[in-house]
Amino acid sequence: MNNYLLDTHVLLWSIFDSNKLSNTTQRILMDSSCHKFISICSMWEISIKNRIGKLPIPKGISNIFFHVQMNGFGIKEVNQECIEIYNDLPLIHRDPFDGIIIATALLGKMTIITIDENIKKYDVKWLW
Repeated sequence: MNNYLLDTHVLLWSIFDSNKLSNTTQRILMDSSCHKFISICSMWEISIKNRIGKLPIPKGISNIFFHVQMNGFGIKEVNQECIEIYNDLPLIHRDPFDGIIIATALLGKMTIITIDENIKKYDVKWLW
């Protein structure tokens, strides 16, 4: 069984602009045999950006949670082990949200779906 962790932009594009998604990503999102997850830190990132006006979201963060639930995406929480993995990551990229996503993927042996070139610099499975 394949387990995938959606980067924050992939989650947002899947809701608001699916044409930006690669064909591979679209196939995975449609494939019911694949397990798809998001990190709770993506929800936190979206909420922060929404509150400061950097990322206006129609109907707010509740709309994103609704989409996550309707599409059967699991939500990965951040725990002590995840933080310890994050703490040991090399400082290639200083975005803490991306760091937690990377740590979550490593902990859960998941492949990150991302277009982010910085994430691709880490020793983590990814695809686009």
